[in-house]
Amino acid sequence: FDKEENIHYGNSDKQVMDLYIPNKKTNTKKEVFIIIHGGGWRSGNKSQLTFFTLSLMQRFPDHIFVNMNYRLASATQFRLPNQAEDIRKVTELLKNKLGYHPNLILLGNSAGGHLSMLYAYQFDIDKKVKAVINIVGPADLSDPGFRNYQEYSFVEKRLVDPAVPKKGTTRIDFASPVKWIRENSPPTLSYYGNSDHVTPSTQEKILDSVLNKNHVIHESYPFNGGHLDWDKQPNDEFLINKIEAFLKRLTKK
Repeated sequence: FDKEENIHYGNSDKQVMDLYIPNKKTNTKKEVFIIIHGGGWRSGNKSQLTFFTLSLMQRFPDHIFVNMNYRLASATQFRLPNQAEDIRKVTELLKNKLGYHPNLILLGNSAGGHLSMLYAYQFDIDKKVKAVINIVGPADLSDPGFRNYQEYSFVEKRLVDPAVPKKGTTRIDFASPVKWIRENSPPTLSYYGNSDHVTPSTQEKILDSVLNKNHVIHESYPFNGGHLDWDKQPNDEFLINKIEAFLKRLTKK
């Protein structure tokens, strides 16, 4: 892979991404993995997922990879829809750089899993997201089980700009991926820990149920461990195998 680090896709110092393009030149239009880190929407950095991105690159040598930072929420900054807008800006930069509008596989953990789903289900007007890989991402922010999250008051008060949701849509519903799932939503693979105290197992059940109801192709797998254990052995290997099988299944469709 040819690597470019810290490419700016916007004016903020947070709007940077790393880009990995296979150095084997072909005429085929390559698909792009966009990797989105976690950190409760307020912290975290792309460096957390560099090692996992390298593991994916070994398995998917014909794909382009983006590992992105995004603008973080704070006591003074709401961050939705801005964080979804950051994903869109990355796709625009890719389109200009590659000379075509690539199909996307969005992959994120925790807040990054949430943003992957939210972008794919609500904001992807070009319908370029081919698949979502959601790792321990909250899918329904109104779930009573998720309300035990210790930062829930931040989610209620600071995540969504109150000026944005249309009348009749609460901020929590606006930010809940499950509220935006339709029959044309992209196929989704989810991975949830059986002892996760941040994103409870009820999230997996709610997400699966809404995807089922809308006849969206989806797979969901549990792993042994808590919120941060998804990329430890053997969980990481299991996940990469499932991603590979899932994408092959979509290609055959």
